[in-house]
Amino acid sequence: MEQKKLDLNSIIGFVLIFGIMIWIFYQNQPSKEEQAKKAKQEQVQKVQQAESQKPLVKASTLDTAQVVNNPLALGSFAYSATLPSAKNDFTIIENNLLILKIANKGGYIAEATLKNFKQFSKDSNKLVKLVSDNNAGLNIQLQTKDNRVLNTKDLFFEPTLFKSGKNQILSMKLKAGENQFLEYKYILNENQYMLDFDVRSQGLSTVLNTTKPADLEWDLKSYRNEKSVKYESIHTELIYEYEGGKDSYLGQAAEEKTIEGLSYVAFKQNFFSSILLTNKPFKTSKVSSQNLVKDDKTDTIFTKNFKAILPLAFNNGEIDYKMNWYYGPTDFKILNAYNRNLDELISLGWGIFGWINRFIFIPLFGVLGSFIPYGIAIIIFTIIIKLAMSPITYKSFLSQAKMKVLRPEITELNEKYAKEPMKKQQETMKLYNKAGVNPMAGCIPALIQMPFLYASFQFFPSAIELRQKGFLWADDLSSFDSVLKLPFHIPFYGDHVSLFPILASIAIFFYMRMTTGDQAMQAPQQEGMPDMGKIMKVMIYVSPIMMLFIFNSYGSGLSLYNFISNLITIGIMFVIKNYIVDDKKIHAQIQENKLKEPKKPGKFQQKIQQAMEQAEAQKAQQKKK
Repeated sequence: MEQKKLDLNSIIGFVLIFGIMIWIFYQNQPSKEEQAKKAKQEQVQKVQQAESQKPLVKASTLDTAQVVNNPLALGSFAYSATLPSAKNDFTIIENNLLILKIANKGGYIAEATLKNFKQFSKDSNKLVKLVSDNNAGLNIQLQTKDNRVLNTKDLFFEPTLFKSGKNQILSMKLKAGENQFLEYKYILNENQYMLDFDVRSQGLSTVLNTTKPADLEWDLKSYRNEKSVKYESIHTELIYEYEGGKDSYLGQAAEEKTIEGLSYVAFKQNFFSSILLTNKPFKTSKVSSQNLVKDDKTDTIFTKNFKAILPLAFNNGEIDYKMNWYYGPTDFKILNAYNRNLDELISLGWGIFGWINRFIFIPLFGVLGSFIPYGIAIIIFTIIIKLAMSPITYKSFLSQAKMKVLRPEITELNEKYAKEPMKKQQETMKLYNKAGVNPMAGCIPALIQMPFLYASFQFFPSAIELRQKGFLWADDLSSFDSVLKLPFHIPFYGDHVSLFPILASIAIFFYMRMTTGDQAMQAPQQEGMPDMGKIMKVMIYVSPIMMLFIFNSYGSGLSLYNFISNLITIGIMFVIKNYIVDDKKIHAQIQENKLKEPKKPGKFQQKIQQAMEQAEAQKAQQKKK
């Protein structure tokens, strides 16, 4: 049988067919982008299969390397581990007041620096940092539909920074897919310590369990920023607003509270604060505070440990909250300007004490401090307050002078009715009424001055204007004015000597000698009662010593105010005693009043007389029985 041979045309046909097949095979190969997408889909499928077979692994237990290399731990957010941002990197946004450093991992503020404030002293080269070196954290706990718990602090966000007018806008997205994500949006404007902070989710209703809120956890370990860690710790506290305008705080001891309708929580660090505010109040929140200064000689880095757990409710399966962060000074003018009730962070005192600070002290001191050095401003401020109070001082001293003139007659009544205390009181009241002297007149002016004294104890420790402002030997009027460093520590006093508290203690000693001394001589001893005269004499010496110990570590501005205040009062009383009040004229006036018809006693005196008469009548009836 004859074999067929391949001719030239057959060979050319085979070559063409083979070439066409190679071309078709090459054209049908997927591109690099398609290959990457396919690989990612295969990876997610493997993760989902493995998740159904393996036990639960919480992302919070993994470090950065584990999170990147083990997408299984991310569950539905495995997509985020494959993004270019899945590394320990940061994005910085800043204005002329504030520098914020936001981490890819966790999407939270890893560093908050205040540009215009220095730590400890004005000569320091360190700026105040409210957040730094992992002293703060932000985390949202998410629960998936298959009951896994994921923590955003361990997951990687994708940053996108852009500008809109004067605003810097940073979007941080934690992605579970191309159109599935949790977003933190930071919006910082110029000349502001306050920034917008929005938290929202998109497309996660199919991934997350939305039957209960997701907990936002915010914690901060507050750094010490002032010279006196003890003084700073006293004024470092957690403050919060709830139920549409009420405000409260946690005390100095370790404390935890559950709060309904919380609208802001503030971690106040004496002169600086970190605040989280929300337009949509959190339903049931938990806040806690722990004091970290057990011993001010060794606990010198941190003051308090704060924590807040805030529930983010789902709406139609998604999270959507408009919030704000504030990182800045605890300054009354700045906080009050926001009209968000943030002025409550400044401890001005309650009731009348707060009114005095808000409407008298703050405006007056603000005007003085705007054009003269703050040390001089304190002195002029004190002079104005004391001169305004001088008529009350005059009334008080005049009453003391009248009581002094009546002292011989009161002593005579005490001796005459020594065994009849009720009768002695009645006759003494009659003498006061006949002489036209009100024994309460000396107390009432003193009581009127007390709110101003208490208000000053609230105002000066809160005045950030005094921070790192010097006067004479004091380099910081908001802190102690140490003139001598001791080689040892005195309990309740410290290891330094402050001069302004010494001057204030000397001034208060002489002031009490002029006032309490006379009152001690006038105070009659009642049968069965302590000798008030002796107690008052002891207080003349005890009070200055107590003040010396208490104020040694307090702000020198407050001690300066007390020193000048008592000095001026001593001067005013010296002038009144020696040039205005005449004991002979007062005596003559009292004798003239005795000849007149006694004034009708006031309602208060009438009630006292009636009470004494009833008591005397009951006593007489008991004797008859």
